[in-house]
Amino acid sequence: MKKFSVWRIASVLFISIMIFGVAGFKTAPVSAAKGEKCVTIQSGELVASDGSMITTGYDKWGYNYQAHLFNGLYCDSYRDAAWCQPYKDTKLSMKWNDAWLSNKDCGDDGLLDRHYGFDSYIGSGAWLTNHMSGEYEIDGQTCKWNYFVKIVAAPADADLVDDVWYNAAGVEIGPVIWGAFAIIQDVTNDPCAGLHGIYYLSPDRAGVGNW
Repeated sequence: MKKFSVWRIASVLFISIMIFGVAGFKTAPVSAAKGEKCVTIQSGELVASDGSMITTGYDKWGYNYQAHLFNGLYCDSYRDAAWCQPYKDTKLSMKWNDAWLSNKDCGDDGLLDRHYGFDSYIGSGAWLTNHMSGEYEIDGQTCKWNYFVKIVAAPADADLVDDVWYNAAGVEIGPVIWGAFAIIQDVTNDPCAGLHGIYYLSPDRAGVGNW
């Protein structure tokens, strides 16, 4: 595998986790009807984007939709798509909360919900963490790298100024990504490239909860 730069890791990663292309999902309605019954994965009625049934536990690609987890190889997150083969040896772990991608269908269309009860991700409290790792060869040396990032949906009262989200008190939350989200922590380690440790930490807070 060829060497990743920090920004190459980020751009490839962000495309993957935003599209989340192997799970069926849809935009959530503004609010649930009173007494509405949600369909669970255990019902056997929910499907992924390829029409396959979503089940509890890990599927063959590494997704566990019930537990809000992915553990596998980068290309497995795209069902071993041809375009991602240069990165096929990269390991990828993802965690997310219910607002990011639910394990239920409350809209009665057979697909998993996103930011249910909100018009968009903003103000929904959605969050996502990603951890990538791998190795490459340079001058006969094996170099091991890893990259970790925390991403949260911007609060409803946040302001976006010059591509950075700020809270209502004017404190920096983090740089914008995908419009509605902010990066609150970025950790990169690649000794061969002289990279080590935290490269960004939100001045507001770095925990993914309570946003």
